[in-house]
Amino acid sequence: MLAAWRAQKGLVLLSTWPAWPRTLRLALTLLAAWLAALGCQALHVPLPWMIGPLLLVALCSLAGLPVVVSVRLRNAGLWMIGAALGLYFTPAVVALLPAVALAMVAGVAWVLLQGYGFYRWLLRQPGADPATAFFSAAIGGASEMSLLAERQGAQIDRVAAAHSTRVLLVVVLVPFAYQWLGVHGADPSALALQEVRPLGLLWLALASALGVALLWWLRAPNPWVLGALAAVAVLTASGVQLSALPQPASQAGQLFIGVALGVRFTPDFARAAPRWLGAVGLGTLVMIGSSALFAAALSWASGLHTATLLLGTAPGGIAEMCITAKVLQLGVPTVTVFQLARYLAVLMLTAPLFRLEQRRLARQSRAD
Repeated sequence: MLAAWRAQKGLVLLSTWPAWPRTLRLALTLLAAWLAALGCQALHVPLPWMIGPLLLVALCSLAGLPVVVSVRLRNAGLWMIGAALGLYFTPAVVALLPAVALAMVAGVAWVLLQGYGFYRWLLRQPGADPATAFFSAAIGGASEMSLLAERQGAQIDRVAAAHSTRVLLVVVLVPFAYQWLGVHGADPSALALQEVRPLGLLWLALASALGVALLWWLRAPNPWVLGALAAVAVLTASGVQLSALPQPASQAGQLFIGVALGVRFTPDFARAAPRWLGAVGLGTLVMIGSSALFAAALSWASGLHTATLLLGTAPGGIAEMCITAKVLQLGVPTVTVFQLARYLAVLMLTAPLFRLEQRRLARQSRAD
């Protein structure tokens, strides 16, 4: 009887959670994420400030707990990460980037080829239509690919679920594999300035904010990362050394991004199409493995570090892969330009490539 009373009390509490003030729910979500990050840090988990909040918030969200995300905080996190990445583009680093141009082109071609193979795999799944499979398989941002998919009449929920699952697996599995292999710090990149200067930090924040505002005004995709990255990279490449970014700011940025990824995994997400999610998960594992082989081959041909190249060509998000490179000290500028090239190529080419695929399917249908 006591157990039944406790269960009933728990159900009543669950039913009142949605009525809690959003500010309170957000504060509790951030507190839980912060404790998860500290716990993962104590356990020496790789990327504790992103992986800890991501996994805890995802589990809480799947369990129906009232975790919430603030879009403003997520954007602030992306802004801080973009600014932190821009600080690595010193004049010496920029002078070396043309040498990796050919490898970068090969990386972009690989990502497009890999995405097409993933599409053919998803197209074989029950209930999959070409538009849903194609935009689910494109290794681009979830919001951008969902918008393109909506224009083609695809199943948006499946597209969004596919991208969330892929990014989650890559963000978690790759850092753990790197920790197990002991590649942390194998390809470090030095910052131009290690010291935090209050006045310089203020100017750095202002410059990065202007970069964000400019890309926002131009309606460019992902302005929070790309705008801050571009503005700070231009200053750093010009030899302007304003300030380093405080470590707590970088940690907060990772935490906000981890929370934003975690809240995507709702109970409806898990129940919607388990077989579809299973196919996405299996395909993602194959892509991680094949990317590792490609990175090893490209490393042999280019002389770049294999671990750096895997992060540059891994089927994850640009912010998440660059954070991984930053925290693990693995060729941050190289990973950033590889992921940036991949992001822009997928964004610009996915719609035209889908039209080509539609023509191919139409010819095949007529031939049959």
